[in-house]
Amino acid sequence: MKLGISTYSLYQALNSGEMTILEVIDYIASLGAEHAEIVPLGFNLTESPELIEAIKKQARESGIELSNYAVGANFSGLNEEQFEQELERLKKEVDIAAALGVKKMRHDVASSSDLSISHFLQELPKLAKACQVIADYAAPLDITTSVENHGYYIQHSDRVQALVEVVDRPNFKTTLDVGNFLCTDENPQAAVANNIKFASMVHIKDFYYRSSTDQPGEGWFKSAAGNWLRGSIVGHGDIAIPQVLRIVKESGYDDYISIEFEGLEHCKLGTRLGFEFVKRVWNEL
Repeated sequence: MKLGISTYSLYQALNSGEMTILEVIDYIASLGAEHAEIVPLGFNLTESPELIEAIKKQARESGIELSNYAVGANFSGLNEEQFEQELERLKKEVDIAAALGVKKMRHDVASSSDLSISHFLQELPKLAKACQVIADYAAPLDITTSVENHGYYIQHSDRVQALVEVVDRPNFKTTLDVGNFLCTDENPQAAVANNIKFASMVHIKDFYYRSSTDQPGEGWFKSAAGNWLRGSIVGHGDIAIPQVLRIVKESGYDDYISIEFEGLEHCKLGTRLGFEFVKRVWNEL
């Protein structure tokens, strides 16, 4: 296992201008992380391709690997022309992943206001086709693509499984986010156990979770069932992170794990504390 940190964890500082992406990579390395996961929020590698070489150079100088490149995408509700345009855009993102030298790339697949299982099953063949095209494009570059349990529509463990199995490509898997299952009110321990065998990447994220009858106020958002969530420092929230990590470890998973922080605390503090917690717990298991 290689424990690292997603640049998304430091988005607060990137967005405010407090840190540049190069400073974020150096900070991640300073915490003892073995890798940095590149998420282009707060910077843009399509509009600023010169950053690609700068990021690689900074990673080398900081003594850290680059693990995964994670981007958005949506193939739901598109006509044929829009579908092809989205495919071409994503292929360019695969090219960026190759230029970064990473062997893993997460792309979202679909977002929809209709979250029903019937709608998902109706769209599944088209969504799978998109993932097949991108996986096949990435294969000669030795890149494994993946879908994250993300965005409500394809967030339940069984929907992710269904997509991965219908795509049926050896280089298409899932970026398994242990916290995101709560967004669809699914028990994280059960969901992680369901999907860990499909994982090419694991995100460790934590949330505070409150009943729909509570009124927690600013900083909270609703789950699919109307319960309340707020990002927390990993280990401080309501997810049983040690038990989740035990499931991951006992599964034999031995690849990249990234810390993701999206709480209200300062991102540098939240990232450091979460990283230190996971490192300690993993070593004690």
